[in-house]
Amino acid sequence: MKRMIIFDPAMCCSTGVCGPGVDPELLRVATVLNNLKKRGILVERYNLTDNPQIFVDNKTINEIINKDGVNVLPVTILDNEVVKTKAYPTNEEFTKLLEIPEDYLKAGTETKSQGCGCDDGCC
Repeated sequence: MKRMIIFDPAMCCSTGVCGPGVDPELLRVATVLNNLKKRGILVERYNLTDNPQIFVDNKTINEIINKDGVNVLPVTILDNEVVKTKAYPTNEEFTKLLEIPEDYLKAGTETKSQGCGCDDGCC
């Protein structure tokens, strides 16, 4: 399985729903990553505000920030190779990079419970 890591700029949250306005791009990325997680595909995501040590410890991101500054964020790394800077992957890029079907990015359908199988109902 491929290993994707997204390094976010400093911000108060990863969903984009904090503060006076909603950032639709942050909301899209959070939704995509949540849907991937439901499918068993984990994408690591680190925010400079909440996880500064990983930016220091990861040699690749550390070198990029030292060279280009924090304006290069967000940065997406796939299998230790930088695949995108200054923007989040598009939905199409997520599917190509992770080699997954497009429907993995959409919310899965929930299956209704078939009950417990008791003849006289459940408590």
